[in-house]
Amino acid sequence: MQKHLLNKRYKIIGHILFWMASVVFLCFIFFIYSREFDFTTIAKSVVINAGFAIGVYFNLNILISRFLIRKQYIYYIFWLVVLISLSSLFIQLLIVYPLRQFLEVSEQLQSLSTETHSAFFFATLFYIGITTFLKLFKDWLSLQDLNYKLAKTEKEKLEAELKSLKGQLNPHFLFNSLNNIYSLSLIKSEKVPDLILRLSDLMRHIIYESKDNFISLRKELEFVDNFVALQRIRVAENTIINYEKPQITSSAHIAPLLFEPFIDNAFKHGLPGTENDYINMSFKIDGDWLNFDLENNFAEPENFDRKNSGIGISNVKQRLKHLYHTKDYQLEVKEENYTYSVHLRLKLRDNGN
Repeated sequence: MQKHLLNKRYKIIGHILFWMASVVFLCFIFFIYSREFDFTTIAKSVVINAGFAIGVYFNLNILISRFLIRKQYIYYIFWLVVLISLSSLFIQLLIVYPLRQFLEVSEQLQSLSTETHSAFFFATLFYIGITTFLKLFKDWLSLQDLNYKLAKTEKEKLEAELKSLKGQLNPHFLFNSLNNIYSLSLIKSEKVPDLILRLSDLMRHIIYESKDNFISLRKELEFVDNFVALQRIRVAENTIINYEKPQITSSAHIAPLLFEPFIDNAFKHGLPGTENDYINMSFKIDGDWLNFDLENNFAEPENFDRKNSGIGISNVKQRLKHLYHTKDYQLEVKEENYTYSVHLRLKLRDNGN
């Protein structure tokens, strides 16, 4: 409130200084023309500036807000011409009739000639043009400042959401992996130590390496290697798992942990235990794009809680929306004839930029 009053006070002072400068300027013009400087010169300057002020403030407070801002340009131009004409006429009438003796107006000015009216008309137009430009420029600066603040607020909100999403993803992943280890520990499998070691590498990737919004594609695919190896241990031997990935020779970067929820979903909710269980997964690089395809069979179990499932996948969709432009990714998830398929086409970034 106090800041608002202070800004208003500065605005009023600025307007007063502007018109004082204008009065001084006109006095100087009259002095150059007549080589005389007296009370009459000051009075004429004040009267003329009063006419200018009428046009200026009527335009700033009414015409701009009612017509120009609403892009009703024809109406604005029409009423602007009317305003300038009336303002010019006001100056002439005020000088020539009520104050003609007091201001000692010359006979030439009293004739209300077309030349005099034109001079006042264009002078008023000049003042209105300058003040309109200043107002629009000020509004533009205010808009830029507002956009900057909104962008900063949106960025801070985005970063907070991403941290929250990662916070949801990590426990989700840890919970699933520990379940796998627990299952194997019950049968005292010799694979448990190797499984724990791989889990350690995976958690290191999640906690330390994936803390940035974009990481090396090579590191992310190494994470997928370990994750697939971890999940492969718990499935039946007759399960067909096809996994293809390219050799990474570039410095391409992507958002981390985008593939894990889909892969985890394939192993956890797919593979119903038939002789034809399969998971087909591939990564392919096409220029600046990475194509991820995943397909598996599934059978939805009884009492399956679909509402509370797919937390990780929902997080992936939100992270894609936050970190990539709409044109930089395509995600298709389908469930047809007990076949679950995912296609993610993602624009690669160079060094995370």
